[in-house]
Amino acid sequence: MPQLVLGPLLRYLDSQSATIWVETDAACTVRVQTDDLPASKAQTFNVCGHHYAIVIIRGLTPGVATAYSVTLDGMTVWPLEASAWPPSTLRPYAPGAALRIAFGSCRAAGPLEDMQWGIDALHALAERMRSSPQDSWPDLLALVGDQVYADDNNSLGHEVTNVAEYTYLYAETWSPEPIRWLLSTVPSAMIFDDHDIRDDWNTSEPWRREMQATNWWQERITSGLLTYWLYQHLGNLSPADLETDPVLAGLQACDGDGQKVLRAHAEQADAAADGGPPVQWSYRRDFGATRLVVLDSRANRVVDGRQRLMVSDQEWDWFQAQCAGDVDHLLIVTSLPLMLPPAVHGLEAFDEALAEGRWGRRLARIGEKVRQGADLEHWAAFETSLQRMLTLVTEVAGGKRGAPPATITFLSGDVHFSYLAQAHQADSAVQSRVLQAVCSPLRNPLGRNIRTMERIAASRVGLAVGRFLAHRAHATTLGWGWDITHGPVFGNTLGELTVRGRSLEIRMSGAQPGPALVQSWDAEFETDFVA
Repeated sequence: MPQLVLGPLLRYLDSQSATIWVETDAACTVRVQTDDLPASKAQTFNVCGHHYAIVIIRGLTPGVATAYSVTLDGMTVWPLEASAWPPSTLRPYAPGAALRIAFGSCRAAGPLEDMQWGIDALHALAERMRSSPQDSWPDLLALVGDQVYADDNNSLGHEVTNVAEYTYLYAETWSPEPIRWLLSTVPSAMIFDDHDIRDDWNTSEPWRREMQATNWWQERITSGLLTYWLYQHLGNLSPADLETDPVLAGLQACDGDGQKVLRAHAEQADAAADGGPPVQWSYRRDFGATRLVVLDSRANRVVDGRQRLMVSDQEWDWFQAQCAGDVDHLLIVTSLPLMLPPAVHGLEAFDEALAEGRWGRRLARIGEKVRQGADLEHWAAFETSLQRMLTLVTEVAGGKRGAPPATITFLSGDVHFSYLAQAHQADSAVQSRVLQAVCSPLRNPLGRNIRTMERIAASRVGLAVGRFLAHRAHATTLGWGWDITHGPVFGNTLGELTVRGRSLEIRMSGAQPGPALVQSWDAEFETDFVA
């Protein structure tokens, strides 16, 4: 009889529909059964000898929770026998109700009892949920980058090299029982960052040329994007998107192994950074009057030697169309922070000018080494794209794209410390509060020396240094500035955002022994903002 290898993962959930993702060890029919609906089913498809299914459930009632079970060819495989965890449930969002989103990035794999990486913030969240009423649980878990570390895996003893090793890494990451239950009960939205593939992925044209000259990179990038589609991207799609997705249709039409379909898709996605046609990994979800837009800031970079863009022109056109006003809150997920501590922002802007040849070829080579060695690759290091984003924020906040939202909030990770920044703009037309919330890591803390450097970067000294470097680079933020109002917080951390009407609350909590979540800070924005 077929067995459940991984999952179930509750991926998409709105007011009336949901999707459940599973991996099995053999071809089978997967059925998801709730108490009050007919069973929903899907047939598995095969990629590289692994079997996957995504089951669409319809007819849910907004605001009404229902438990579910999973069968494979009629045999119940979930919930697990003798499990100490509560039943997995579907909790369709009721428009107008409070919306709770937990978020964070950078989670190293390994046994939960292995303290090399510290207390896992997701494990702490699961334990808190187990003893809390369902109406306090998150409505969404936003995993904003580095869900797996393909370039730093202790179990394998080397970097991930192929599809088989990637599948092992995902299984190691999502198999611990508390994490498995959490992901079966809280819907999740995911987007990659560099470590899902390799450190500094697509940071520059020289970096890509160096990788492409090796005899192992093509298999690495193809395997990484192929498995990302299977384990992360597929579940990001809505039921309507799944029904029209050509890649899924191609896999479901294969009699045997469908890896050729996915390999071709992955190779096309990788070629986008060299100016080829982009593959869209970005997506959007709406929760009543709150809109969440998840933006790919890795695979669709353009670093072809003629231009440097964080997001391709085609992807940017799509993104702008999603960022209209007429919502109460606009949440933008970008794995890399838009608003960095001032010293880091100025350094990245200066290094981009240096690496791009502002002061000659010799210094450009030094700038490139610094860019790669110090990971200077955030929005500040992509000046054209930063100005595009700030211009768009000005238009949305100023009412040029519909009624201004109460808040525009960027949710990010990557940097391995957590903070909240609040932006300010002299333009009196700006009517939205603009925020940057960064939560990183979930499980992979920084060393003490780097923590000290980051504290200095966020200080008044860092502000002066950052302004000087940005001035030397002739960088501009189009009248926008920002202050770090909370943090930085170090250690394993979980971010939580709560929306009630046009009010918004952001909380950051550290993972402590227990495991438990201990509040680090809480920021509440109760009324509409006027500059």
